[in-house]
Amino acid sequence: MASRTDSANSEVSSGNSRLSRRLWLASSAAALGSTLLQGSSGAPLAAAEPPTRTGRPFMKLSLAAYSFNRYLPRNWPKPRSGNPTMTLEDFVDYCAEQDLDATELTSYYFPADVTNEYLMSIKNQTFRLGLDISGTAIGNDFCLPEGPDREFQLEMTRKWIDYAALMGAPVIRIFAGKVPKGETEEVALDRCVEGINQSLDYAATKGVVLALENHGGITATPEQLLRIVERVNNSPWFGINFDSGNFRTDDPYGDLEKIAPYAVNAQVKVAITAGGEKQEADLPRIVGILQDAGYRGYLVLEYEEKEDPREAIPRYLEQLRKLTA
Repeated sequence: MASRTDSANSEVSSGNSRLSRRLWLASSAAALGSTLLQGSSGAPLAAAEPPTRTGRPFMKLSLAAYSFNRYLPRNWPKPRSGNPTMTLEDFVDYCAEQDLDATELTSYYFPADVTNEYLMSIKNQTFRLGLDISGTAIGNDFCLPEGPDREFQLEMTRKWIDYAALMGAPVIRIFAGKVPKGETEEVALDRCVEGINQSLDYAATKGVVLALENHGGITATPEQLLRIVERVNNSPWFGINFDSGNFRTDDPYGDLEKIAPYAVNAQVKVAITAGGEKQEADLPRIVGILQDAGYRGYLVLEYEEKEDPREAIPRYLEQLRKLTA
């Protein structure tokens, strides 16, 4: 039987190992950012820094409404036909039934005509059920050229910043977009950065964080994502939405390590694609990556698999509770 001294030494050693790894991740992220910011002359540009965190890693569990995409009415940004069997209010009730800390109310499932009265009713419902609204998401594309379509994207973003502020949602998941046909990624990237900066100026006045998700397009790799991050205006109202299932690279776990230090919101999926092969996600490894980066915030389960979410979600939530305890 190990002595108390041996046990304490083991805990200290383990803690030092995790701290060393956290410091290594932070320094690696800074080094990668510095490399990405070298101009053609080799001179470094001003670099954005990962958020400063205090306290031990800590996560509160939430569930994304997208997990019930097949059952919810979809009205944003365009209506979807079908016969929905669930309302957004039903989804909020489900989150309470699962004893979650929070609920992510994805914009797609709000009424086409969003009113302040509706937003306040949702806010009241979540409050009475003891739930935070961990955030929302809008499915934007900032790579579009000047014109009505781009202005629609910018106006939609401003609207949802207002809606998030009224509901008390602290963060909006935003996308970068994809390269329009016949154009270059560099041009698309410039437009994306401009769109984020315009939106960020407004978000800062409303107290809403914009979290750029690794979501394909011009954010398909960590290098692409961080190129954008490092060119966006340095602001406490901006960061990365860490999505564990969206890097379809040879080493998605290694790529997640590169972006974790910048995370201001985190989503976990139960599947991951490595080297072109879809496989079950290593949830302990994903949570460990966030812990090593010192992440404190919401961990949002976004379930996208074929099994009925009502059957599958409770199992995965139980795993995540154990991993984040």
